[in-house]
Amino acid sequence: MIAAALRARIDGWFLSRRPPSDTLELTQRNVYIVPTPAGWMLAGTLLLLLIASINYQLNLGYLLTFLLAGSVAVGMHVCHGTLRGLALHLAAPEPQYAGAAALLRVVLHNARRSTRYGIGMAVRHSGQWSWSDVPAEGSATVEVAFKPERRGLHPVPTLTAETRFPLGTFRVWTVWRPVSRVLVYPAPERHPPPLPPGEPLPGQPASASMHAHAAGEYDGVRSYRRGDPLKLVVWKRAARAQAVGSEELVSRVTQHAQREELWLDAQATGLADVESRLARLCAWVLMADRLGVDYGLRVGGTRVVPSQGEAHRRRCLEVLALC
Repeated sequence: MIAAALRARIDGWFLSRRPPSDTLELTQRNVYIVPTPAGWMLAGTLLLLLIASINYQLNLGYLLTFLLAGSVAVGMHVCHGTLRGLALHLAAPEPQYAGAAALLRVVLHNARRSTRYGIGMAVRHSGQWSWSDVPAEGSATVEVAFKPERRGLHPVPTLTAETRFPLGTFRVWTVWRPVSRVLVYPAPERHPPPLPPGEPLPGQPASASMHAHAAGEYDGVRSYRRGDPLKLVVWKRAARAQAVGSEELVSRVTQHAQREELWLDAQATGLADVESRLARLCAWVLMADRLGVDYGLRVGGTRVVPSQGEAHRRRCLEVLALC
């Protein structure tokens, strides 16, 4: 317990000295090098060779010892230079749903005229590495994944990059604290109930809306949206469009649709648990978006006016993630 607490304290002090940023230029001041277990074993072997050569006065032993030692020294210099001078850039993370892994894309830029081999990226202490070679005067993208615990806005965890090229006797590594955050949406309910019924527009009596729906009154047409009832499709126009080589479909707009609007309300879910409510609302948002209908959102005192499209869907999901 004491050793773990001491290590955590030293680790926190070390990370506090690394200013957060979404870009990192690797220099001698932020690149570190330590021998690997194979490196320590090689050092012990070289020590034994040196002692044996001295004891038995073996000239070939001296030659082999210093040849291997020179190779290790050159490998240490090459290993450090493989990571030093590399530029790292974190692309803006895409929002994810709770329970799914968030994918981080790190772009490695190499301004050197030689290829950098065996560059690894990972979330610190995760042990799950992604490896890549960076071409000369080019760039490569490495994808690193981590799993947020719950919905909300989460900071990107501390990342680490390392290489053991060319001999594997040294580990050259760095620590990187990005400043970006990942937005995590609630996980949608697996089998949600149908969308709630529409509400009359302000100033429109509910009886008038129901009468228009029963009478089947129509007012104009619009482009067909996936999910529209087939009885609303204007088939005569579809036949004429097909005759001229077009597949465009149009649907009738009912007065009932114009007099009602769809609101996804937390109270309409019928659930007491907050997270269950958000999961159902998330599923309803995705369902309404697939159907191409206008919908609004009311949850936790926040109100998003009815609309549709990619931006509106993202806005509703963001409200659900942060409420």
